Amino acid sequence: MTEQDCLFCKIVSGEVPADVVRETDRTIAFRDINPQAPTHVLVIPRDHHPTAAALAAEDGDLLAEVVRAAHEVAVAEGIEETGYRVVFNTGPGAGQTVFHVHAHVLGGRGLGWPPG
Repeated sequence: MTEQDCLFCKIVSGEVPADVVRETDRTIAFRDINPQAPTHVLVIPRDHHPTAAALAAEDGDLLAEVVRAAHEVAVAEGIEETGYRVVFNTGPGAGQTVFHVHAHVLGGRGLGWPPG
């Protein structure tokens, strides 16, 4: 399932280039073009789902794969031991700007609380 005008669907198809750091048959992870931390990688499902809520309702197993991939990115990036954050912005009020569900994996510096 893809959306014709979705930036992340175009990354999945190879139409738009990305700095890919990890791929599985159902997920892809690539570096954010506007990093907010030394490590800032986005993990997305290859299939189009607009939000984390939609993905949870439609395919909980795939949501679990996205979270597992986020952890594997953290391990590969060397931030597992020092700590990392996984963030899903869901909806415009939460700052979601691309409506293809994506997990932000952030680390490599102290991450204050509360965020934003």
